[in-house]
Amino acid sequence: MRGLEEIKIKVIACTDCELCKTRTNAVPGTGDANAKVMFVGEAPGRTEDVRGEPFVGAAGKKLTAMLEKHGIPRSSVYITNVVKCRPPNNRVPLESERLSCDKYLQGEIDAINPKIICILGNTASNSILGQAEITKNHGKLLEKDGRKYFLTFHPAAIIYNQELGKVMDSDIRVLAELLMR
Repeated sequence: MRGLEEIKIKVIACTDCELCKTRTNAVPGTGDANAKVMFVGEAPGRTEDVRGEPFVGAAGKKLTAMLEKHGIPRSSVYITNVVKCRPPNNRVPLESERLSCDKYLQGEIDAINPKIICILGNTASNSILGQAEITKNHGKLLEKDGRKYFLTFHPAAIIYNQELGKVMDSDIRVLAELLMR
């Protein structure tokens, strides 16, 4: 699958899993097609489902503020999720749902070819790297299959645990430094 516009069209029309029956809108990734960094979260939330855009709710506002604080304009990045439709009641996406969307995520990664993929939270980490150890690996750069991955907490986690906000802020500072190299 090539080209972000083609991926977007396919995501919007997708009926490959049960989430298509409960969504308001499918939520393809968005942002700079030439981004040095791509952010990958878990799944759209309620606001994202309504608007059809990733990371535009409360967690997205936290992420945007943190990025801009460290000199990374949101307009310069690409943001997407492992799953492109909101799971009912914001539950964690099932493995079958993640597998159904994997072709879209891989297509986005191939089209963008970012310098670094920033993984937000355990679900994204488990889906992409096969491990859910954000607490152990946050703030670190890992390499797999020739790609560089930077891990940090999902911004929704800092809404519920404000102590993680300081940790994530530090992680984003490190990410900004890595992008300048």
